[in-house]
Amino acid sequence: MPPALAANTPLEPIGEKSAGAFRTISEVSEELDVPQHVLRFWETRFGQIRPVKRAGGRRYYRPQDVELVAGIRQLLYVQRYTIAGAQRVLKENGIRFVQAVGRGEAKAAEPQIQEVEGGLDAGIRADTPDRAALLGVLEDLHACRSLLDALRRPYDRDV
Repeated sequence: MPPALAANTPLEPIGEKSAGAFRTISEVSEELDVPQHVLRFWETRFGQIRPVKRAGGRRYYRPQDVELVAGIRQLLYVQRYTIAGAQRVLKENGIRFVQAVGRGEAKAAEPQIQEVEGGLDAGIRADTPDRAALLGVLEDLHACRSLLDALRRPYDRDV
């Protein structure tokens, strides 16, 4: 390439892709700190995630796919939505909203208690007559687990 043309051509660092480049599943997995098998699982639960598949079934994520996966990750891992709750956010607010959540430009409303994975009353129906008693027992169990975890910690350090 002539020196005059080379001076006008922006050079990207070797090994780094441009913002608009497609990403492999391993690159998305590393970038978002989500295992590859989880990304494949999310594809089965969120029909909106549609990476391009080439010969041999290799997945290539477009930038908008990466933003959507990042938004879903934010909903599930940070805001503690269940998959059903994240699906509802997607349905009610649309893909662009969840992509904005992934970019950090928007934030979904706090999930309702029954949508929080492992929430205090997850699995206890609202019409259960002894709901208050069951919630009290569940709180006691969580307290016992905390005590057992605290007792186990000194032994973990010695091992």
